[in-house]
Amino acid sequence: MPTSDSPVVLSRWVSPDNQHLNSRYGELIWPLAPLIDNPGTSLFKIHWLPCPEALREQVKLPAWTMINGELRPTFLRDRGVRALTRTSASDMRHTIGEWIRLARWLDQRGITDLAECTENEWRRYPDERWKDGVGRDRAEKVLGSLTDLWAFDQLSARPTGIAQPPWDSEGIDDFLPAADGTTGRENATEPLDPKVLGPLLVWAIRFVDDFADDIIAAWKEHRRLSDLAAATPSTPAGSAALAALAAGKTGKAGVPAFEINGTIMLARTFIAATTGASLNQINYANQRHGLADRAAREPAPCPMDVPVTGRINDRPWREYIDFTEAMPLMRHLGTAAMIIILYLTGMRPQEAQGLRSGCCPDPEPAADGSPGRHLIRSHHFKNVTDDDGHHVSAGAEREIPWVAITPVVHAIRVLERFVPAGEFLFNATRHDFLYQRKLHGVLKTGTMNQRIEDFVDWVNHEAVAQGVHEQTVPHDPLGAIGVSRFRRTLAWHVARQPGGLIALAIQYGHMRTLLDARTSSGYASRSRHGIHGVLDVETALAAADTAAKLRDRVAAGENISGPAASRALTAAATTPRFEGRIVPRTFARKAATFLARDGVVLYDNPEAFLICAFKHDNALCDPEPGATAPRQYACQSGCGNAVRTDSHAQGLRDRADEIEYLAAFVPGPLGKRLRFNADKLRAIADTHQATARSAEALT
Repeated sequence: MPTSDSPVVLSRWVSPDNQHLNSRYGELIWPLAPLIDNPGTSLFKIHWLPCPEALREQVKLPAWTMINGELRPTFLRDRGVRALTRTSASDMRHTIGEWIRLARWLDQRGITDLAECTENEWRRYPDERWKDGVGRDRAEKVLGSLTDLWAFDQLSARPTGIAQPPWDSEGIDDFLPAADGTTGRENATEPLDPKVLGPLLVWAIRFVDDFADDIIAAWKEHRRLSDLAAATPSTPAGSAALAALAAGKTGKAGVPAFEINGTIMLARTFIAATTGASLNQINYANQRHGLADRAAREPAPCPMDVPVTGRINDRPWREYIDFTEAMPLMRHLGTAAMIIILYLTGMRPQEAQGLRSGCCPDPEPAADGSPGRHLIRSHHFKNVTDDDGHHVSAGAEREIPWVAITPVVHAIRVLERFVPAGEFLFNATRHDFLYQRKLHGVLKTGTMNQRIEDFVDWVNHEAVAQGVHEQTVPHDPLGAIGVSRFRRTLAWHVARQPGGLIALAIQYGHMRTLLDARTSSGYASRSRHGIHGVLDVETALAAADTAAKLRDRVAAGENISGPAASRALTAAATTPRFEGRIVPRTFARKAATFLARDGVVLYDNPEAFLICAFKHDNALCDPEPGATAPRQYACQSGCGNAVRTDSHAQGLRDRADEIEYLAAFVPGPLGKRLRFNADKLRAIADTHQATARSAEALT
């Protein structure tokens, strides 16, 4: 039995590097920080005051037992591969929260002893719990947490004798809420709309490639001026400079100021650094000469003497960088780098949070002299356990690194310019430009999500100011842009936008090649799970959509041509129509099986105006060994997998007309080449018209 002075977390569970403060069993707040080594995890606490006093001690004991013990292997044997002997501090907090919620319900019913929580109470409680609106996935976790109360009560030094929940012996399905389509699984996360991601990625890359030098130089100058202002003593010369400023005798219009929440504020630090006055002298001058009042009437900017080299549409993006802009611009620069890393690697948010400065060294040239690939070495955290099946909060280094394309390398290099070697790239203290606080770990998910929203607001304001209205980021119809959505969006674009409607289309194609090389280079996972599973889901959904469109076109009377026409019709007839994009966790495995059906999976290629009925041995796009999808960006004419409909032929003619129109506005040789390409597209359309047949004639 623990005593009132027993530590909440026993020393055996605290890692040597963990320096967080522990608590005592008898206290009403239990910090779980001694269990947390993941920099991206918040430092959770258990608050016991909400737990009814009559049941508090009975709930605290199994909670302490869970924090310091482990479930028996015999208990876990029939509970699936995801069951752990010890879970994470986050899971413990949610589990104990459910226990406290149950205790409050029992207390309201006059039950003050867990032993009185019998089978009847267990059968009543789920219906009460689901009244707040809980999806089936969440409900399954809730019932699992309540089962843990019974399990850890049995393991405690003084069991209360709470009854075994009936769902643990009868099965869980009858106790779950009605199916409503909600799910918390990773694949349920909606991809970002292409109209949103396109300009968002353009601005993120613009920040990293074009603006970074200006912003970092401005930040250094901002810090120099701030330090100078803080150290400037009061002098007669400083008083004279302020008097001249108040009287408007400096030769410059207005008083340096900035706006915050609609109010004009005196730029005290900038004035001190540029006039030689101390901050105390500025306060005195404000009282004597009304500096703030004049600043409100005649606000002036705070330009810093730093070069501006970045450009938008061949124009400098700033005449100067204002002193008050430096901090928010640094914040946005970090956000831009975060967006690039998350989207163009397919990392989970926690994996990106765990990146450190120096994680992506410059590679040695290959044996043939060609440049080597940049590899990112870091930790992963999801489902990491030790040999005893215990959750490992600190994660583990990945056996296979990520492959970084050029924009990702640039983003990491920018972060490394203000994060010292060995520190986390998203160190919370280093990225707290406004307050410069000492913060725990790295930027948390909620903070990262908010910074993305702030970045979008800045982008939309700047796009209007710069006259590039078409580069604004529209509202996503499926909700806020969050860090968890980039991973699936990458898979969505690789699967559905092979030619690319947004920047870096070629890199998407290269990603597909890397993603398909699953046994060697291992782009994003050590197994078929991870990004491969997400990609399989999106590719399968895209293939199902392509099959459905082909069925619809044929049903509308369109003819079909190409060496794989008959095979494509068979595939379209046997591929199920998938409505919606929310999919269960089991779909990834089904998707992989579906894609392995060589020769009967259909891939739309709008840039080539055809459908690819992919059969590996027929493909001229040189797919990797074992690849289940074509390299659509490398589509070759004359391929035995090509299929076209009348709609594709019309698209070819429309595109030929566009090219011919453009040819009239360019110099002779280039115009001639464009007209040649237009004639080539029309010839392909004519071939379709001459060889196309109806579905009835082909089957």
